[in-house]
Amino acid sequence: MSGTIPDTAAKRDRPFSRQNLGATLAGGYIPLAMATLIVFLPLLWMLLSSLKVPAEIVTTDLTLWPKDPSLQNYADAASTVPFARFFLNSVIVTVVGSAIKCILAIFTAYALVFVRFPFKRVIFLVILVALMVPPQVSVLPNYVLIAGMGGLNTYWGIILPGLGTAFGTFLLRQHFLTLPQSILESAELDGAGHWRKLWKIVVPVSVPSIATVALVTIVSEWNEYIWPLIVTDHPDMMTLPVGLTQLVNSDGGTQNWGMLMAGAVIVLLPILIIFAALQRYIVSGLTQGSVTG
Repeated sequence: MSGTIPDTAAKRDRPFSRQNLGATLAGGYIPLAMATLIVFLPLLWMLLSSLKVPAEIVTTDLTLWPKDPSLQNYADAASTVPFARFFLNSVIVTVVGSAIKCILAIFTAYALVFVRFPFKRVIFLVILVALMVPPQVSVLPNYVLIAGMGGLNTYWGIILPGLGTAFGTFLLRQHFLTLPQSILESAELDGAGHWRKLWKIVVPVSVPSIATVALVTIVSEWNEYIWPLIVTDHPDMMTLPVGLTQLVNSDGGTQNWGMLMAGAVIVLLPILIIFAALQRYIVSGLTQGSVTG
């Protein structure tokens, strides 16, 4: 009897034992596979539908793979609405807006951690409250302000209201709090001021967290739909998500679903490439400082 228990425990501790494999599959791989399919299948269906003719999409017979793949839907989408102009507008808004947001987040987080000034905790509390307020609440006041300043159908009118970076400020502040004070104290003894400490010490060691803020900001800027739709009514100033609305309305009552899927692929493909190439920064940036010794 005494030898049976150690033998059972030894079998259970083997990496490829039945118990370990069952627990790994049930608690790890199966939920991961299901979550991956839930996220990936709609994207795969969108991509395949963009290569189909309308008769293969609107049909009672489910056809997954296109019988004769064609890029005609992409050509139709590009000729129906000015996608090149939409793409340029999205690039300008995303690059300028994301750069300003990241710089503001770095400055604000540094000040909240390393600069002494009155009401610092109150200001941080206001930033936390801003994280909880849905952005839809500020749409009407922002529209009245931007319209009164003549910002309709302008780049700055699209970019300006979204420059508040509560998420970026919060994330960078929490990371800056984990930095060793001895490094900054040594820099102060060498005569370094705040500007030099920020760009020579704090920013270089905080690249993963800053990259995380940049990626999240880029994704949100690129996919922003409500605000650009409200402040732009001229095709020359519309962004890609708003351009999809023009594509939907171009055919009147009859919608070419293949062309709409092609437009959606054009919108999503650039941001998916950027996200896939740099997503490792999100994991390392969000977990920095979570392990303590």
